Amino acid sequence: MGKASDRTYRSLRGLEKTASTSRVLNLAALSTRNAGNPEHEKNPFFVAQTLNGAVIVRHRLRDQERESFDRVRYTATKLIIPFERSDLGLGGRSLFVTERGWMDVFEELRGDLPDLPRDIAVLEAIDELPSLDPFLLREHMKRRGFDISPSHFEISAPDLARMQRFVGSEIAKLIELAYRDADGQEGNISRLVEALLSSRTDERLEPLRLTLRLEKENYKEGIFAWKGFLYYKWVLNTLWGNLREVFAELGRVKVIGPLDTETRRELEELKQRLRQKMERQVKMVMGHLGVYDEVFQQLTVEGNALAFRDFLLKSPEMFLQLGDGCGLVSHIATYWRYQFQRGKPLAANVMQLMDTLQDFEASLGSDEHEAPKAA
Repeated sequence: MGKASDRTYRSLRGLEKTASTSRVLNLAALSTRNAGNPEHEKNPFFVAQTLNGAVIVRHRLRDQERESFDRVRYTATKLIIPFERSDLGLGGRSLFVTERGWMDVFEELRGDLPDLPRDIAVLEAIDELPSLDPFLLREHMKRRGFDISPSHFEISAPDLARMQRFVGSEIAKLIELAYRDADGQEGNISRLVEALLSSRTDERLEPLRLTLRLEKENYKEGIFAWKGFLYYKWVLNTLWGNLREVFAELGRVKVIGPLDTETRRELEELKQRLRQKMERQVKMVMGHLGVYDEVFQQLTVEGNALAFRDFLLKSPEMFLQLGDGCGLVSHIATYWRYQFQRGKPLAANVMQLMDTLQDFEASLGSDEHEAPKAA
């Protein structure tokens, strides 16, 4: 239950500069980054301050770890309380949400403080998500009724830097449209992109607000939804190459050791089902992005700001589905590469391979989803 630093965190120190990714929510780093920010301190994730220095990770369970759960799970939410916030390399105590006896350990780590049910509910809400990426997490926590400062939902600095150029090319036409009457602004796309991706309201974006015809009370929500779609487009843009490699390597991976006819047949059937589900998932995600692309084109080509504004303010369900889909395909692409590293033999024993593919299949689910039609 409560565990000391283990090999899940081969180097907690490596997380010190990470704030939010699809797999990590580093509240310790966010707390340091926002020291002195009254909004951050007023609306924290947890009531217990100890927990606001935690590191939360979506963790793929090992075989022995799965035995701690009453239902079959392949991934779980891991909460780590560092021994020292300023030096994560010293390790910490940890637990998995919903493992047997986890609430007793959680209460011990949390301390004797009020509002225990509220902090438990926050962790359970986090555990419902397939991904911890900041946009999906923010929207989900808001829908669950938790008032948490936006400063907790920032993209990590390395990801933000990589995203800048992509977003700049995506919104160049809109920047030109919004700032055509502002001296010098149209040539300063990089600074405007930086302002757009910031978690804070920036006066440099006022012409953009007027172009989108967003009233000030809807401005933050509309801009956040827009940032979310841009974020997911960027994530998928960086993933396509890796996903293509997964599709190709799925057919070439070799099984080490003996393989009887029945197991070979089961493995091939599993591969075929997985391919179909992955293709369906990608189609669904592309369908959502297609809707976004169409209304964005209406804005930049036809000048239809109302259609784009209404799309941003009325698309929370699509937003969550897009986030879910991105989290799933990201998990498959990144874990496959972790399991089968470049430059090493593309091979595994049959149990290892079956376990990995069954994990992927279970994460993709069994329900059929139609790709959304363009508005």
